[in-house]
Amino acid sequence: MTDIAKSKILILSTNGFEQSELEVPRDKLRAAGATVHVATPDGKAIKGWDGGDWGREADADLKIADARIADYDAVVLPGGQINPDILRTDKDAVAHVKEAVRSGKIVAAICHGPWMLIEADVVEGREMTAYPSIRTDLRNAGAKVVDKQVAIDNGIITSRNPDDLEAFVAKIIEEVKEGKHPRPAAA
Repeated sequence: MTDIAKSKILILSTNGFEQSELEVPRDKLRAAGATVHVATPDGKAIKGWDGGDWGREADADLKIADARIADYDAVVLPGGQINPDILRTDKDAVAHVKEAVRSGKIVAAICHGPWMLIEADVVEGREMTAYPSIRTDLRNAGAKVVDKQVAIDNGIITSRNPDDLEAFVAKIIEEVKEGKHPRPAAA
């Protein structure tokens, strides 16, 4: 078991993240006592997307390439249409997601964030949800797609949209407390 107050959580993101899908998990996990780092492609602040236009900046703690998955208990992948579409072309970000899944870390993706899981080739045979427009992508990659607030498959957490954030963050905290989740590779 991992005490949330002793846990370290990594958020991987770039410009165009859905404002609430980065800020709410970051702030609520920090409020619960976790150390939360935001990693971006260049280690610099990134700009969110909020209500159809550019939103606030989120400060970065490190470059994605410099992050060490072994140092973290969980990885969070915010959505927004722009952020994961760009981030899935970042070889270091994709490698981190693969490593996190392979090593039994908690991996949580919301909205369009599961595109990162597809790119990392870790969805086949797993129960997942996402924003409606990418559910076909998940299904085509072999996931068992469901439509509910939170889908959980052995420590891999997915949610649909900002309306699900409370349940999403609560599930991250619960799964971190459970500790590592040894899991087979995607089917």
